[in-house]
Amino acid sequence: MDKNEPNKSKYDAALAKYNTQLDDAEVAAQVAKIMTEKVPANDTMDVKKFLFNCIDLTTLKSEDSDESVMKFTQKVNQFDELHPDLKNVAAICVYPNFAEIVKDTLEVEDVKIACVSGGFPSSQTFIEVKVAETAMAIMEGADEIDIVISVGKFLSGNYEEMCDEIQELKETCKDHHLKVILETGALKTASNIKKASILSMYAGADFIKTSTGKQQPAATPEAAYVMCQAIKEYYKETGIKIGFKPAGGINTVNDALVYYTIVKEILGEEWLNNSLFRLGTSRLANLLLSDILGQETKFF
Repeated sequence: MDKNEPNKSKYDAALAKYNTQLDDAEVAAQVAKIMTEKVPANDTMDVKKFLFNCIDLTTLKSEDSDESVMKFTQKVNQFDELHPDLKNVAAICVYPNFAEIVKDTLEVEDVKIACVSGGFPSSQTFIEVKVAETAMAIMEGADEIDIVISVGKFLSGNYEEMCDEIQELKETCKDHHLKVILETGALKTASNIKKASILSMYAGADFIKTSTGKQQPAATPEAAYVMCQAIKEYYKETGIKIGFKPAGGINTVNDALVYYTIVKEILGEEWLNNSLFRLGTSRLANLLLSDILGQETKFF
């Protein structure tokens, strides 16, 4: 017997508890039905305010600097002062080398500091580097860590190494939330997205997230539908609630309403809080704020 066979069986056994043979056309049809029948009813002011409070306000640019990240964070402080009646964004998401800047600048309670880590966005580096980067981000002030699965390992069927990496990074995070990005655009099929979702949760993800935003296609309603189904089935199997975060390509308020509706229809009201639902975006903040305030607003 191959020395990896017992471990391989462990992951196969985990997957065997779920239906991972999905029909892409059927998924698309189910999503189209939800979008046609359910989204319009959720186009309300209360939902938009809720969605704003679920945003991971993100800056992940090559030109980010201490000064730009400080100004970015100060905007979140100012929002609290100018709009005390509205709940602020859920988190500020930056590269790990800026965690300390955000921590030193942020004056607002209930806004988390999230850092992308683990060789983001490709995940192509040594596990030792991923662990060190994650540990340093937490030491510098990160509350949450966003990592990417080793997509190449997954696609070549090397589930053991992929899951071992997630497990090791979760151990590094301890009680800090670990968000695991599937890069659904690279996975291509609903079956692959379902398998990657289950394996990531099985290995220790606190959240599963669609995309880095650095690869196209990024988030899609179809990927969200499959991931939420996986979360629902995993909860039924284990009693553990895993969060969901669409990210990348959320360009309009309607896009956000679509993801909200998918979560509401599949996972239910229990998931409609920013402990279990996030939106990875920056441009959406101004769009939602414009709708909420009733005039075009470019605050962030």
